[in-house]
Amino acid sequence: MVLFDRIPPFPAVLHSVGDEEFAEYLYEPDEIASVTTSISSNPATNYRFENGRRYHHREESWPVPNDEKQQNQMDLFHQVYSLRLNGRPHLAPITPSPRRILDVGTGTGIWALEVGDIYPSASVVGNDISPIQPRWVPPNVKFEIDDFNEPWMQAPGTFDFVHAREVHGAVADWPGFCREAFKVLKPGGWVEVAESAVQLQSDDGTLPADCALNAWLRNISEGFERLGRTVVVGPNIEQWLRSTGFEEIKVEVFKLPVGLWPTDKTERDIGAFNLLNMIEYVEGASLQIYTKVLRKSLDETREAIADAQAEFKQSSKDFHMYIPYYIAYARKPLSSI
Repeated sequence: MVLFDRIPPFPAVLHSVGDEEFAEYLYEPDEIASVTTSISSNPATNYRFENGRRYHHREESWPVPNDEKQQNQMDLFHQVYSLRLNGRPHLAPITPSPRRILDVGTGTGIWALEVGDIYPSASVVGNDISPIQPRWVPPNVKFEIDDFNEPWMQAPGTFDFVHAREVHGAVADWPGFCREAFKVLKPGGWVEVAESAVQLQSDDGTLPADCALNAWLRNISEGFERLGRTVVVGPNIEQWLRSTGFEEIKVEVFKLPVGLWPTDKTERDIGAFNLLNMIEYVEGASLQIYTKVLRKSLDETREAIADAQAEFKQSSKDFHMYIPYYIAYARKPLSSI
């Protein structure tokens, strides 16, 4: 069942926006309080450095940097999601007092930390291939080094809620990913997968089909597909969940505006944050995909990055664009063993 959001086509901004007004939207993430210890050193910290960026030590695992610049971008995107969902960390109707929550591919851990605060009754586990999460965390939150493309190390039937967000391009086998989530959930537990589409759309035709942004996105999508990592998740996630055995499946589709063009303040706030997010995202997503997968020179790669970033900035009011954002959630049957 797919539930599309009820947001009508966004009205375009009717007045110009100066640099000072734009600067109001710059994101400054809150500091996370330190309470108790977290992860320790691991061979996963033997990072690779290429073209001025830092990457995971296993080149085949993830072609996007894990350095501070990329972490800031990930936290910026978290702000976009929070605004879009009015502060809700998830849509799945989980129990009010969950015991165990798993955040798969936790990234900077910002979602896990927020959920740990919202559900003090829960033990929240976030895993990732890179130990880039805070070293000091609340007592009910911990982070683990783990590759979700390998068999999951969590005990079967032990989690009330499994959450994954923006892991497209990293999952080698989506049906297998869903089976692993099904396995570690308790009967009656919920899974939620939240994925933005790797595409831009507009409701009024202001986004040219032949623009630099669309060319960049096509190249990014092609690169991940060549790696065997699809970025087309949203339209397929319902079938993958159903085939696994989940029930009560719902898929909600939202719009994430990019730019300062909406007149509605909430949509414009989201668009401003998302514009900054996408400008920052371009380089990290492109460097290895362009140079190592698409076999383009570093000069060609830098030019493509500069063109995409410039068009994001220059078209923030003229291209009334948005990114489709899919959130799918489903329940493991109570009869499951």
